[in-house]
Amino acid sequence: MQSVMRMKSGCRSQLPELPAVAPLAERTDEELLFLYRDQGDREAFETLVRRYERELYHYLRRYLGDDQLAEDAFQLTFLQVYLKSDQFERGRKFRPWLYAIATNQATDMQRRNRRHRMVSLDRRLQENCQTEKSCLAQMVEGSEQNPAACSESTEQAEQVRLLVDRLPEPLRRVVLLVYFQGLKYREAAQVLDIPVGTVKSRLHTAMAKLSQALEPTCKYSYSGTAPDAPTS
Repeated sequence: MQSVMRMKSGCRSQLPELPAVAPLAERTDEELLFLYRDQGDREAFETLVRRYERELYHYLRRYLGDDQLAEDAFQLTFLQVYLKSDQFERGRKFRPWLYAIATNQATDMQRRNRRHRMVSLDRRLQENCQTEKSCLAQMVEGSEQNPAACSESTEQAEQVRLLVDRLPEPLRRVVLLVYFQGLKYREAAQVLDIPVGTVKSRLHTAMAKLSQALEPTCKYSYSGTAPDAPTS
């Protein structure tokens, strides 16, 4: 009997240890999507929704300018994630894919509701010109990687949004993705399905237009240098 027990003990010591399973909160976006798609793990999908709930809603809110439309677009975005999960390929990054779906949903909703984003500047822009100029100067010169951090903590947040909203749609999309959402040039290019060089060119043009919009009241001139952002 003792020899049998020793044999069993020896067998147990030779068994490989199973790797610990990471909690869902510690899984990557891609792992969560594959857990849901391949294993039907609904909790994994819910974790993914919660992870992007605040970030993606704020993006859609800025894009559409309406709380209810943003909420509807958010729901439709994750409905498409659910429906298109089989199309997501291994080796691909989830975040740019998600933003591409969200942008398409917002664009379609904007078109259906015939909402035009061209908003005229009001008198408050002149009254708060100096603060607004400072925020946009940081955007242009690259001293503030995320202008949302500059604008959202001040009463001038609305003026910054008004300036961005007056940009032509292709330029506005790049500014929203790179500056306000913090996507890298490469990720923004994937979302919009354009070359990285086009993203940089549109950012440069957008910054020039933003500074020109301030010139009548602030005498602010564009430095000619697009802000830096990580490319990979």
